[in-house]
Amino acid sequence: MDHARARLMAISDDAIELTTIESAFTKDVKLDSLDKGETTMHNTQQKDQAKYYKEIAAFIRDQNHVLLFGASNAKSELLNLLKEDRAFDKIKIEIQSTDKMTEKQEFAFVKDYFSKLR
Repeated sequence: MDHARARLMAISDDAIELTTIESAFTKDVKLDSLDKGETTMHNTQQKDQAKYYKEIAAFIRDQNHVLLFGASNAKSELLNLLKEDRAFDKIKIEIQSTDKMTEKQEFAFVKDYFSKLR
């Protein structure tokens, strides 16, 4: 995951179901809001990022074990937000830094990670 997109993978019986969530704060939105001032741009970014993390959290709420991974610090930011919400106390959430990966590499990474836990 990064600040722009999260690929959410739910594993069950060796099948992986993929859901993609994208942040509304795109480069175009950034440029448009920056034209209105730096404060407006930062407010837009924070609002869109909060919505993005909330959508990811809604998916995580239904899981038992979660691995947040990626090259950016978005995974750590999300983990800190989830730790503040007691609804996530019983969900095992781990983070792992990785290099940028293709979708196929992400699938293999997730499958390998969770196969070691069984």
